[in-house]
Amino acid sequence: MSNKVKHIIYTIVITTFMTCNTQHAESNKVSLNVKDVSEKVDFLLGKMTIKEKIGQMNQYNGFWDATGPVPDGGDAEEKYEHLKNGLVGSMLSVRGVEAVRAVQKIVVEESRLGIPLIIGFDVIHGYKTLSPIPLAEAASWDLKAIEKSAQVAAAEASASGINWTFAPMVDISRDPRWGRVMEGAGEDPFLGSKIAVARVKGFQGDDLSAVNTIAACAKHFAAYGFSEAGKEYNTVDIGRSTLHNIVLPPFKAAVDADVKTLMNAFNELDGVPATGNAYLQRDILKGKWGFKGFVVSDWASIKELVVWGYAKGNKDAAKMAVLAGSDMDMESHIYIAELEGLVKEGVVDETIIDDAVRRILTVKYELGLFEDPYKYCNEAREKEVINCQKHHDAVLDVAKKSIVLLKNENKLLPLKKKGQNIALIGALANEKNSPLGSWRIASKDSTGVSVLEGMQNYKGNNLVYKKGADVSVGETRFINEIKINTTDRSEFKEAIEEAKKADVVVMVLGEHGFQSGEARSRTEIDLSKIQQELLEEVYKVNKKIVLVLNNGRPLTINWADEHVPAIVEAWQLGTQAGNAIAQVLYGDYNPSGKLPMTFPRNIGQIPIYYNYKNTGRPTSDKENPNLVFWSHYSDVESTPLYPFGHGLSYTTFAYENLSLNKKVFHVNEDVIISVDVKNTGDLYGKEVVQLYIRDLVASTTRPVKELKGFELIELEAGASKTVVFKLDKDALGFYDNNGTFTIEAGDFEIFVGGSSYTDLNTSFEIKE
Repeated sequence: MSNKVKHIIYTIVITTFMTCNTQHAESNKVSLNVKDVSEKVDFLLGKMTIKEKIGQMNQYNGFWDATGPVPDGGDAEEKYEHLKNGLVGSMLSVRGVEAVRAVQKIVVEESRLGIPLIIGFDVIHGYKTLSPIPLAEAASWDLKAIEKSAQVAAAEASASGINWTFAPMVDISRDPRWGRVMEGAGEDPFLGSKIAVARVKGFQGDDLSAVNTIAACAKHFAAYGFSEAGKEYNTVDIGRSTLHNIVLPPFKAAVDADVKTLMNAFNELDGVPATGNAYLQRDILKGKWGFKGFVVSDWASIKELVVWGYAKGNKDAAKMAVLAGSDMDMESHIYIAELEGLVKEGVVDETIIDDAVRRILTVKYELGLFEDPYKYCNEAREKEVINCQKHHDAVLDVAKKSIVLLKNENKLLPLKKKGQNIALIGALANEKNSPLGSWRIASKDSTGVSVLEGMQNYKGNNLVYKKGADVSVGETRFINEIKINTTDRSEFKEAIEEAKKADVVVMVLGEHGFQSGEARSRTEIDLSKIQQELLEEVYKVNKKIVLVLNNGRPLTINWADEHVPAIVEAWQLGTQAGNAIAQVLYGDYNPSGKLPMTFPRNIGQIPIYYNYKNTGRPTSDKENPNLVFWSHYSDVESTPLYPFGHGLSYTTFAYENLSLNKKVFHVNEDVIISVDVKNTGDLYGKEVVQLYIRDLVASTTRPVKELKGFELIELEAGASKTVVFKLDKDALGFYDNNGTFTIEAGDFEIFVGGSSYTDLNTSFEIKE
């Protein structure tokens, strides 16, 4: 067998291989004819040196243009030598068929055992053809559309040589100051769990070895979304009840859906950084949950154990991370430098290394990389699949479904298609880059459809665009630092004059796409000062304003809510953003989105979320309503501006006849709930029917409401539908502070409606 083979071919039976005693590297190429993956992995593991094993646990970022000359000197040359010597198991940020084939060729054809690389990349909400940011997709509550979105991302990424994505992010977060809320599914563990499963299925499909699927990675394990003060990379301090009932359920759902990898988190929990946290990774994930895949660190997070003050140095950090269950080191260079010595010293047992490598090799087998290391390297498929029309159709579909109608007084929306003078105002209305959102590193800049372009497709009105004011005055591509316009009002006058003449004004305001995302925490989450001034000045001359928000997080928009008659939450919707928004504004698509995250009145309310605890003094004393000794603010209402689950339609829905199949149940019985929903308006529409419960008395206090079911229904004008929910024991129980799931007898309330603020309710009892 030559050193320049194109594939690893398993043609020699085990007995023949075992009797072979040659010392030549090419004779040590692994070849066997065993069907069971675990046997293949064990056999290969038995042929590996300790260095080669640790190499599989080593992941490098792309460190040179793989299509060009090899690096000469320094760190890059050392990494290149590691590739040739089988000391790298994975690379990230290498993309494109030509580049991926080049690095894969090195390890397959030049290393002793020819073990292929797994190629990872941050495919967060699309590859080239971009879907809405994940928080926006969550607002669709449409699990099939979300799964399809992930399928599109997987198809394009795999066509570009990638076989592993660092997504989905399943962190629950209650703090919109945290920039990475844009990357998750919001504040609720039930909705978050359903979306986690949809995204895992979308990425991985039914057959991981298929050429159009990629391995998924649930992140960040765990509690990253609870970073104090919403500040990136910050510490986390939460109780075990919150950990088990709020943080962990989406991860458990992803594991149950057979997610192949998890990524640990940058934060600490109970004083132990997640990368070195054995309770999370060994006890819960690999122990209690039986997770069979592998855990990758976040970028250099093993090295950061030293900075945390948890490890004395790199050697200590390597020991703590590997013993805690971190299987692959992303760009710390610590495993490759320190683990061999720790094994030889007896500090780390080689069985720990074997377990990690076995997990990594298993995923590579399941991806089909051993059968064909170049299976993802097809230039013809790359050209055919990426940016194809059916992908644009799919992302347009989910973009429309992600839009939330927050307010619509006097039926200002939808816009008329003929005979109106429309002033379109705001720099974001003519943006083709910002709508793409954050975390889209493979995309091409300025490829999004702008709102202006989308509205120009409707020819029946007189549409005039005026910028009014810039949102930002500069940006950089990689660091994504945005300098916000704080002084330039030079184009206010033109916009105001145009607004005076308009029948209706559409203003597109919000955040630039790079104002949210990783390391984009903010202490103020309102409109920028210039945008707010522009809004107020336009309002003085024309009160018929439709405010279209482009943003990656909930915003505080009290003034707009009080004054502006129509508000549309349009997020950052990806490649087809402008077309989606225009179709909603003109009524070709009736909005059906619901908020996956609460909108606060101001930052002082944060964290604010619907499933809060009642406290001992939840309301004022009815007999002494002026007393101050109850849970409230003295300067603002305790309620949110817009609650979780809120979202309007161009039609209306009525709920009635909420009923149960009976009133008393035993612990293991299912509770059957039905409710009649009627479209009481004059347009076809969709409604997300939401079911919440409250466990009135329990051994640990329970939230005032918990989402336990939802169904997206479609109704013609005047039509009705009976929606039926089933609550099993999993829906009625909770985790105690030791992480043990329990179902307790007692009284429960049921709430059904179009948001978490529904008051249609009934009750039942559970007996032992």
